[in-house]
Amino acid sequence: MILTTTNNIENFKIVDYLGIVTGAAYNSSYSYKGSKMSFKDMFSTAKYYENYTAGLESLKENAFQKLKENASKLGANAVVGIQLDIEPVANTSTLLVSITGTAVKVK
Repeated sequence: MILTTTNNIENFKIVDYLGIVTGAAYNSSYSYKGSKMSFKDMFSTAKYYENYTAGLESLKENAFQKLKENASKLGANAVVGIQLDIEPVANTSTLLVSITGTAVKVK
């Protein structure tokens, strides 16, 4: 499946617009592969950013997988106009990753 932030795909023609699709994922920004960062590691700047980055990448990948699944359900072979939004959930260490785009059929 082709995923792009642009509204068209070079060398392809959009033949059908199937609708808006989303993918969302949320989890603690301090959690990666099911393990949480220890209290001690939170004071290690390098370890903190390493785990935070890995956790965020994992969330984004999960959200993209859900976006592709939702587009496939509509019969799409591409998603155009993708927008990514990352929001902290108030008063928690949880991040919400939301991805939105338009499911299309291209030739």
